Amino acid sequence: MKNTLIALVTLISLTGFAQEKDNPTTFKKRVLENTEVDFFISYYKQDGTHSAVGGGIGSEKLTDIASNIILAVPINDDDVLTIDVGISTYTSASSSNINPYNATGASSSGGYDDKVSNEKAATNSPYGTPWLASSGASASDQLASVSANYSHSSDSRNTIWNADVSFSNEYDYTSIGFGGGFTKLFNEKNTEISMKVNAYLDQWRPIYPTELHEYDTYGSGFQNNGFFSGVPILDQNGVKSTAYSPSAFTSYSNSNRNSYSASIAFSQILTKKIQLSIFMDVLKQEGLLATPYQRVYFADKANYYIGQSQYIPVYETAANVGVYQLADDKERLPSSRFKVPIGARLNFYINEYVVARTYYRYYEDDWGIKAHTVSIELPIKISSKFTAYPLYRYYTQTASNYFAPYEQHLSTEKYYTSDYDLSKFGSNQYGAGFTYTDIFTQAKIFILGLKSIDLRLNHYERRDGLSANIASMGFKFVIE
Repeated sequence: MKNTLIALVTLISLTGFAQEKDNPTTFKKRVLENTEVDFFISYYKQDGTHSAVGGGIGSEKLTDIASNIILAVPINDDDVLTIDVGISTYTSASSSNINPYNATGASSSGGYDDKVSNEKAATNSPYGTPWLASSGASASDQLASVSANYSHSSDSRNTIWNADVSFSNEYDYTSIGFGGGFTKLFNEKNTEISMKVNAYLDQWRPIYPTELHEYDTYGSGFQNNGFFSGVPILDQNGVKSTAYSPSAFTSYSNSNRNSYSASIAFSQILTKKIQLSIFMDVLKQEGLLATPYQRVYFADKANYYIGQSQYIPVYETAANVGVYQLADDKERLPSSRFKVPIGARLNFYINEYVVARTYYRYYEDDWGIKAHTVSIELPIKISSKFTAYPLYRYYTQTASNYFAPYEQHLSTEKYYTSDYDLSKFGSNQYGAGFTYTDIFTQAKIFILGLKSIDLRLNHYERRDGLSANIASMGFKFVIE
């Protein structure tokens, strides 16, 4: 792969050199002097007690490792091509419970129609719990993505336009994006106006909770077929019952999700020490906006379970290690959503060692959510090469019109979700970063000169009990 990368960079660089040689009449400072390569890796770990897959309760343990390689290549004096390739791998206790009935080996492959799994289910009395991870196929997944951006700057460097395309794919979701932007600088580059538009055309491959999938496949006779063949269903008292029927469930006829956005930003250097930026975005989403595998439980419907009856009384606590409640329906949300964030950044130069970067954003959408975000970052110059920057971020939002906790929705409602991302909550994020910068790239690795190293550590806490830790590290190299 290294040889291929070197060959690609060399070819593009030679192309740029040839173009310059054909036009030797004027000298212009290149927008990007040399090809740059960024390597980025991050580790994310979270835990909580409000799994959306479990209808608002259960473990939210998740770990994610992501890495990116970003290659920025000067095509000529004015044009830069940037390619970003990334892969993310996660394991999730919550999503593993799309099919939670694996504790005894039933459905161990995670497949809905696996004959061996069904035979085991019939004889081994499967059980699960929203508080522990299942061993199903949905316990882990990978997201792969690639994007390309082409930018062109005018001779004066006061006009910049760019175009981009992107593609990403994971087990049940594919996204294709494209867009473009325009930036204009005025007043000796003290004033800047930029505009950008993007569109993402996405495709779900819907995966439903096991019990809803089997009901959709076999209809009213689902308890005698497939996974449920020979598997006892228990009522609230732990007594075997055949009354369970998730009749509210219907599968999705449309699996597309399209997103469109337009943004405008204005930046002004007010004084030698103060810079102000104001921005506004308009976003519209259409199509399948609900998540197909997130369960909902109704307050006005009887409860039914698979597993060990002695755990039914403690179902809503981590003491439950042996029973899982069958869903009344999947999450249902409107097929359109309109979002408007508007905000500002104010950067203030305090002295040669400290700069204050402040940020505020107000957000509102037509699902009933209103939110405020405030953050401050204080880059502190320790030496000519080292900078530290503590960070604090506060966020608060109101609940969506369609949210209610576990077993508080009614079956008569048109839309419903127990996803706590749509609930009322506040959050705090604390962090610190450290940057090493060497503009002369004295450290070398083969043909790569090390330009900077960036390390960030963050801790996130949400008032609903979700907490997370994030660590990331980036390396910027120059190909000389």
